[in-house]
Amino acid sequence: MRLLTAVDQLFLLLESRKQPMHVGGLFLFELPQDGQNANGDFVYKLVQQMQNATVPPSFPFNQVLERLLFWKEDDQFDVEHHFRHVALPNPGRVRELLMYISKEHSRLLDRAMPLWECHVIEGILPESEGSPERFALYFKIHHSLVDGVAAMRLVEKSLSQSPTEPVSLPIWSLIARHRKSVDKLLPAGRSVRSIVKEQLSTIKPVFTELIDNFKHNGDEDYVGTFDAPMSILNQRISASRRIAAQSYDIQRFRTIADAFEVNVNDVVLAVCSGALRRYLLSMNALPTKPLIAFVPMSLRCDESASGNQISFLMANLGTHLDDPAKRLQLIYKSVNSGKRRFRRMNKAQVINYSAIAYAWEGINVLTGLFPRKQAFNLIISNVPGSKKPLYWNGAPLKALYPASIIVDGQALNITLSSYQDKIEFCITACSKLLPHLQDMLGLLEDELSLLEGISDAKTVAAS
Repeated sequence: MRLLTAVDQLFLLLESRKQPMHVGGLFLFELPQDGQNANGDFVYKLVQQMQNATVPPSFPFNQVLERLLFWKEDDQFDVEHHFRHVALPNPGRVRELLMYISKEHSRLLDRAMPLWECHVIEGILPESEGSPERFALYFKIHHSLVDGVAAMRLVEKSLSQSPTEPVSLPIWSLIARHRKSVDKLLPAGRSVRSIVKEQLSTIKPVFTELIDNFKHNGDEDYVGTFDAPMSILNQRISASRRIAAQSYDIQRFRTIADAFEVNVNDVVLAVCSGALRRYLLSMNALPTKPLIAFVPMSLRCDESASGNQISFLMANLGTHLDDPAKRLQLIYKSVNSGKRRFRRMNKAQVINYSAIAYAWEGINVLTGLFPRKQAFNLIISNVPGSKKPLYWNGAPLKALYPASIIVDGQALNITLSSYQDKIEFCITACSKLLPHLQDMLGLLEDELSLLEGISDAKTVAAS
């Protein structure tokens, strides 16, 4: 048996009927056009191949809870419980697919079993006339086992980079890196004394930044701990989820970024900001103060490193501004202000500053004691995907969408992923608080098109 870490237990204790703590991923494939689907049974054969695989499940796919204290190996692994085959009802549009994913993402995983499921979904209409029909894989796994980035990478690792290379091993045969236990937390060559010394050295610079946090340090672009307004996004949620997803050509974002001399991430935040502004205006629920986004960022120098090396920026989304160009410039300045703050600190100082400055927000999520005091209004995060095309026994992966977690006080999450030359948006929300979430997809496109028009005009004027 393996002792649960404090982080494992936290995600399990936070879970309730209305607050599932699993992450998910939707992977959309086209049927192969090399004759494998001549009899229309490609998906059926694929499912049978996976379910009949004799390879035993690996960690974490074989782990089941024991009294909320331990993980133990499941000696009665039931592949049909975890790997499911379903067909969409007619007409099989993406709309029906997202409705199915929304319902499954709302449903708790069974704690008597290993905490993960795979759903193979067929009967999805072609993207356009003359294109192949499609099928999908929806994978969900509890955050106590792996985080969202690791979950998406597990599925990507189970696929191949060649249309002719078969995938013979099921996803549950892959071994995922787990959070390190306490006795393995010390980096190689580091002593407890050196780590304590490093932590003590962070006290003065972190304390200085915390004081500036409350004073704003004379920086009008600075986002402080208590700057987020109360909004409809920050109420208690229901158990019902709604998922909306869309793909965009990344070059559209790059063109805008070049015209405004900002980063692609700034443009992404601006598109989200404009869509949110329009959506909340339609509900007569737009706060007079700008919404604040929690934007995770990696502090890793080495991508092979394990453990949690993530901090975050607070971005002013400028939703109080009607002008999309001014919103983009405000976002750019706000993000750069946060980056400047972190450049004054080393990695340990950044992590400690973030933990102290926003610890009360974590307490708020756990207890709901201060519902009118918000550090941020929503999370906008990015899960990097493969730059190379991926295949499942010759079936090309066309899109991937990471579905995330929402909690009381945080009713909306926007998670993006990159795949080949596209940016994939996945929006997870409480359907009771935020109805008609599909409207957000059209609003994202409207805002992107609007910024394209402005950037084209800037480019012409500059030439």
